[in-house]
Amino acid sequence: MTAVAARAVEQVTDPSPIRIEAVRGRRQLDRFIRLPGRLYAGHAGYVAPLLFERRAALSPANPYFQHAKAEYWLAWRGARLVGRISAQIDDLSLERYQDAAGHFGLLDAEDDPAVFVALIATAEDWLRARGMRRVRGPFNLSINEESGLLIEGFDTPAVMMMGYAPPYAGPRVEALGYAKAKDLIAYDYDATRAAAGARELLRRARGSKAVELRMVNMARYHQDLRVILDIFNDAWSENWGFVPFTEAEITRVAKEMRPLIRPEMVWIASIDGAPAAMIVCLPNLNEAIADLDGRLLPLGWLKLLWRLKVGGLRTSRVVMMGLRRAHRNTPLGSAVVLMMIESLRARMEAAGFHRAELSWVLEDNRAMRAMIEGIGGDPYKVYRIYEKALA
Repeated sequence: MTAVAARAVEQVTDPSPIRIEAVRGRRQLDRFIRLPGRLYAGHAGYVAPLLFERRAALSPANPYFQHAKAEYWLAWRGARLVGRISAQIDDLSLERYQDAAGHFGLLDAEDDPAVFVALIATAEDWLRARGMRRVRGPFNLSINEESGLLIEGFDTPAVMMMGYAPPYAGPRVEALGYAKAKDLIAYDYDATRAAAGARELLRRARGSKAVELRMVNMARYHQDLRVILDIFNDAWSENWGFVPFTEAEITRVAKEMRPLIRPEMVWIASIDGAPAAMIVCLPNLNEAIADLDGRLLPLGWLKLLWRLKVGGLRTSRVVMMGLRRAHRNTPLGSAVVLMMIESLRARMEAAGFHRAELSWVLEDNRAMRAMIEGIGGDPYKVYRIYEKALA
């Protein structure tokens, strides 16, 4: 145990020992999934996820596990459940980066340094025993799902597919020798306000015969989604930590996103007849489920359907946005991205959506950050990915 970890253990006020158990079976998995709801009850920033969705995401049926393996653990003090964590090894990430880096995730615990020590040490030992020389995270479970630990912006509810962590979590992780690998920025965007500074670029783009902009066609939904994810894989391929979607993951994304898709909020842009850029904005599922405590039975599913289709959600999240590398750093490419954003904004406003979260954006993606801030995006949350060498 490191000196930092030893000092943390000395701060424990509850003398009962901590017991770590690997998750086995449906009952323990449900405990694992439900724990944050107890830990963060009353926290302004927490929204309980749907239980059935979390069970599916953490089950072997998730296509992530076709190229990765993971273990989940629970921490107990006597009969009280006090924390959880996962550790993952993603073969696609290892092949791409050759960095012998494993991942941790799904870290939630009481504000007790000894609990963090026990959980993180367990994950590190599991990774070390499998040849990993570095640990990075949190990823829940991969960089294409929930990424990073919330370190700024605790007082507004997390939007869909963005996690929540209490203010004490970051310092507890850092006390165990973890340092920042990368920060991820989430932007709040006012959909009721057009960006005046972009009007000239938009005028030029709309006047260009090279540019065509269209909404997703639900009659050919699967084909259009493949186009969108192909653009994503190209546009993000040089980003830090990027791992491409596999065919099986594309199929899963297509199935899970379809009930949330509103065609007027998903746009594809072509340049000279070839798909070049896309933007995908979804109604904020967390707004619809905030009072369901993760349950759809007995009447939660009726409330959810009403809110998604009739009840007037006001918030959304841009979950994907990308421009092919061939058009990056070109005036036309920048104009096309602004054209998509403004077309999306106008349709959102007409449909009653007032705000959107644009997330996440790498802290050092200066071009995208400048563009978002230029249209009025406000950086209001920061998620941190940590890393540490494994001795």
